[in-house]
Amino acid sequence: MIRATLSTAALALSLAGTAYAQTPPAQPAATATTGARTGTTATATTPVGTVQTGVQANTNATATAPVMVGGAPMLPTATIVANASKAGNLTTLVKAVQAADLTATLSGPGPFTVFAPTNEAFGRLAPGTLDTLLKPEQKPSLTKVLTYHVVPGKLDSAALKAQIEASGGTATLTTVEGQPIKATLENGALVLTDVGGGKSYVTQYDVEQSNGVVHVVNGVLAPKLG
Repeated sequence: MIRATLSTAALALSLAGTAYAQTPPAQPAATATTGARTGTTATATTPVGTVQTGVQANTNATATAPVMVGGAPMLPTATIVANASKAGNLTTLVKAVQAADLTATLSGPGPFTVFAPTNEAFGRLAPGTLDTLLKPEQKPSLTKVLTYHVVPGKLDSAALKAQIEASGGTATLTTVEGQPIKATLENGALVLTDVGGGKSYVTQYDVEQSNGVVHVVNGVLAPKLG
């Protein structure tokens, strides 16, 4: 019975990821603001596209506003979990991290690169998929899904772009879960492709954390659960 449930969840996740191939993020007009403050007011173009970023290239002597995710300030001195817990658009992710008992891990020293799906991304999964994964008996599957969105080390957008270019257009990222994801560029936007071919787009880059960096994504990546 459990095996059948896992297969259904894996299929639903894969299908949900594939749907994102048709939903690239809206591209704002010319430039984007970014999250690591450096000090004279200037706007920087993100290295992998013109969507919103987390690194603010501000070179003013006066303090600049912190990067905002989901209406909340993201502090570079706080951990991934502490910051995500404040973001209004990441509440489902935080709930899933707690259910999988990954809070301590993602609050640890890392560093980690986290591709963080929004509430909307989880909402696009097939009906019942998320509820199934959040059940206590499905904790191993939920853990696999979440750790599939985490890459060891700190990879900001510049580092990801460099890997993509050095690899001839497609970089292979080995996740904490163990299975790979592919990173490519599509019209300047960073695209992640899971093992089933499902795509997710980065919609906000380089949100600095004390133990790594977060890139907000618009889709849930699906590892093989079998």
